[in-house]
Amino acid sequence: MNKAFVREPDFERHTYCPRCGTITLHVWAGPLDRHVRAESRGKLADDGWYCPNARCDVAYFQPDGAIIEVSELTGEVYPYDLDAPICACFGLTYDDVAADAESESPVRLRDVLAKSKTPAARCAALAVDGRCCLPVAQELYMRLKAKG
Repeated sequence: MNKAFVREPDFERHTYCPRCGTITLHVWAGPLDRHVRAESRGKLADDGWYCPNARCDVAYFQPDGAIIEVSELTGEVYPYDLDAPICACFGLTYDDVAADAESESPVRLRDVLAKSKTPAARCAALAVDGRCCLPVAQELYMRLKAKG
């Protein structure tokens, strides 16, 4: 077959954590301004990359080599600290999700789901990754539910 009619494969483009190799998430200034200590904030521009690996000591970085370690954050955040709220907007915690997994109905998750549709949900500014916590909380719920 003529190569002119063969489609080249689309390669996924990811940015990986320079320390642990985890696929990272792009974040804008909101999470960086909120969660990075003032003395470290200048290391990153208006955006950066977030490492969601709880065992990694890198929180944010730039591909050019600038790194913000978990120790340079303003406070404890999930997933680096399991006692910190998963939901920065409404305070949902690991223990809340675990309690929902043990109960008949995920009342707390449903409450956060309802609240996430209101103006009070300010995930882009408050969450460590700048995203809604529901996918992370739901994945945790399913994992805990499967454990039984």
